[in-house]
Amino acid sequence: MKATRITCAFALAILAFPGLAPAQAPQGNTGAGASASLTLTPRQPEGPYYPTQKLADRDNDLTRVGHGVPAQGQVLVLSGRLVDERNTPIPSARIELWQTDHRGIYMHPGDSGTANRDRDFQFYGEASTDEAGRFDFKTILPGVYGSRPRHLHAKIVPQQGPVLTTQLYFRGDKRLSSDGIVRRLGPTIAALLLDPEQRSPNEVHAQVTFVLRGN
Repeated sequence: MKATRITCAFALAILAFPGLAPAQAPQGNTGAGASASLTLTPRQPEGPYYPTQKLADRDNDLTRVGHGVPAQGQVLVLSGRLVDERNTPIPSARIELWQTDHRGIYMHPGDSGTANRDRDFQFYGEASTDEAGRFDFKTILPGVYGSRPRHLHAKIVPQQGPVLTTQLYFRGDKRLSSDGIVRRLGPTIAALLLDPEQRSPNEVHAQVTFVLRGN
């Protein structure tokens, strides 16, 4: 199996949607006594392509299956935190991530192109949050599926409380403004926008903070 921890550092740049900044936990206020309440991460549809069958390899490195060759596409290293609205870390939660390959094909019988998918790509992975609520994934930039903007699907499964299903998008994607699912979010889209930073010719880094309602 591949390593299950991928560490990275990030710098965010506002590329589109001026005036909207991603919802992030304040750096100087990390305890349950925080006075300001964070905005909850908005829910999004699960979509029709949640895996019906999951590969035996379902770790947090989606860029290869087992010890096989790397998948095609530009590598995306995604790091994040899971906290409640008081910025208290939520440990031991399962974070699920699923998406298309670099050509916009899902591993799902409902996708007519699935026979032509990149079989070196894992398509679905899981990570667990540590005591600080941190998690990491190594994947690729998803290809465009139909008329939808590029997106990642995420499901957050805490040990207690309801499951949150949502989607992540990429700031500056011209398809955002015409996508009906995105338009229904209004200003809350800011919490779901990733700002990838180029780190090498074939690797970008981004970060996200998921905020759940505390128990």
